[in-house]
Amino acid sequence: MRRNDQQGDTFEPRFGDDGLLTAVVVDMADNEVLMVAHMDREALQATRDTGFAHFHSRSRGRLWMKGESSGNRLTVRQIRVDCDQDALLLLCEPAGPTCHTGARSCFYRQVAGDVLTSLDD
Repeated sequence: MRRNDQQGDTFEPRFGDDGLLTAVVVDMADNEVLMVAHMDREALQATRDTGFAHFHSRSRGRLWMKGESSGNRLTVRQIRVDCDQDALLLLCEPAGPTCHTGARSCFYRQVAGDVLTSLDD
């Protein structure tokens, strides 16, 4: 029985027209979503080669390793792919805060009407 693309066993990531796919980073210890970023082929390969999360920075227009300046690296323990292979889930062990603001997660605020409130409040 032949499987369709969405059930196959070959890793063939589907990058968008911009050459990127979405990567959701989750703390493997507690499943908290830490950040969302984008990967191009170079970032995905660097991540697979080194075991540390690499992304494509749209603002800088280049490859960057998470924690390259702060030291707060993300050790990738597992890469999961969604059914149509256009998004990745990175199960990671963070070495410190993930957000550039110093927060553990980039998702540290909630929307309340038109106001943002901290989850720590």
